Amino acid sequence: MLYLACINREVILISHKLLTHCPVCNKNITITKLACKNCTTKIEGDFLPCKFCRLPDEQIEFIEAFLKCRGNIKDVEKELGISYPSVRSRLDSVLQALGYLGNKEEYQHPAIRRQKIWDAIENGKITSEEAEKELRKT
Repeated sequence: MLYLACINREVILISHKLLTHCPVCNKNITITKLACKNCTTKIEGDFLPCKFCRLPDEQIEFIEAFLKCRGNIKDVEKELGISYPSVRSRLDSVLQALGYLGNKEEYQHPAIRRQKIWDAIENGKITSEEAEKELRKT
C-alpha cells in the first residue's frame, strides 16, 4: 500500500507508513531525526507524530469516507456498507482516539439526554430542581 504525505504543501507518495508504536513493546515511538532529501538538511530532536498518524488504518479509512461524504451519515452508511449505529460507533471511536470525546454524555443526542434525566427523576436519583438545571443545558 502506498501512502500520501503532505510536505511543504506538496503531496508525495511514500512506500511505508510512519511507525507510531514500537514493534517490540508496542509503546509510542519518538521520531529523533528529520531529513530533507532536497538540500540534505538534518534536524535531530524528539518529535511526536501527529495524532492522526497514530490512528489505525481502519479509522483513517473511516475518516476519509466521512470527509468524502461531507459528514452525511446516510452517505457514509452507503459508502462503507454499514448500518447507522455502526457509523455512529466508528465516529465516536475516532473522536475518542483523537481526544475529543472525553465525556460521552456531552455528545449524546438531546432526546437521549432528556430521557436519561426523566429516568433519573423516576428512580429518585435527582430532584426536580436538579433535573430542571440539566434540562436547560439540553
